[in-house]
Amino acid sequence: MSYDSLLSLIQQFGYAALFFALWLGIIGLPIPDEVIVMTGGAVTSNGVLQVLPAFLLTYLGVVSGLSLGFILGRLLGPPVLQKLRRKKKMDHYLQLSERMIRQYGSFALCIGYFFPVIRHVIPYLMGLGKISYVRYALLSCTTGLVWTALFFFLGRGVGNHVEEIGYLLYQYGVKLIWVPVAAILLYATIRIRVAKRK
Repeated sequence: MSYDSLLSLIQQFGYAALFFALWLGIIGLPIPDEVIVMTGGAVTSNGVLQVLPAFLLTYLGVVSGLSLGFILGRLLGPPVLQKLRRKKKMDHYLQLSERMIRQYGSFALCIGYFFPVIRHVIPYLMGLGKISYVRYALLSCTTGLVWTALFFFLGRGVGNHVEEIGYLLYQYGVKLIWVPVAAILLYATIRIRVAKRK
């Protein structure tokens, strides 16, 4: 599915297209989640969809898709994990995810949201582990809300440039997310110093 196909689906099926594109993201749709969420924001800025329902369905799509990963981890367990390990690229992501879980425990779920592919692997591994669904849901839903809001409202701001910016963010992951955060912190620091001088 191409970016143009995604736009066409949104125009045809509206909010449901956003939900299902994200809910099915775990099976590896060719459009990154970042691009889908930003597109959801962009189509609200030009009036195709309303902001609140689009945001809610986008958010529900994100957390439902990752919860599906957790449930599959619980139900399918180690046999699927062994099959995934045979794929060299997937084994790389599995090793990174396992390292994050060893280092940060269940909070790896929060950090993992900001890394493409890993955001889908960690819930599966958490489902294999001993973490309760309540704890998983609390961490996933809270971080998912922040992650969705970040990309949704970024999409509203960049409008027609969603595809290019979304793919850059997907490619460079968290490295680029810190750029606007650093810019905001720098701006706030300058404002505070100027206010103190007055």
